[in-house]
Amino acid sequence: MSDLEKEFNETVDYVKNAEGDFKPSNELKLELYGLYKQATEGDVTGSRPGMMDFINRAKYDAWADLKGISKESAMQRYIDSIENLKNR
Repeated sequence: MSDLEKEFNETVDYVKNAEGDFKPSNELKLELYGLYKQATEGDVTGSRPGMMDFINRAKYDAWADLKGISKESAMQRYIDSIENLKNR
């Protein structure tokens, strides 16, 4: 496992177990979701959910917006987003 993968996994664990002052906006949650999916699964697959499936459609779009970004780049952007949030 590379250092980047290790740091990414530690950051994901931090987000999953965060308490207290860690309150990301809905926009950041969608960004993190898309980055996580891109880092772990690659480009988006499947069909876009219907218009009335608001949550899954937003999640799909957040992931689809990252199409073509490398796994490593998505991991680094995820880490950077959380670091920026911690430093506020």
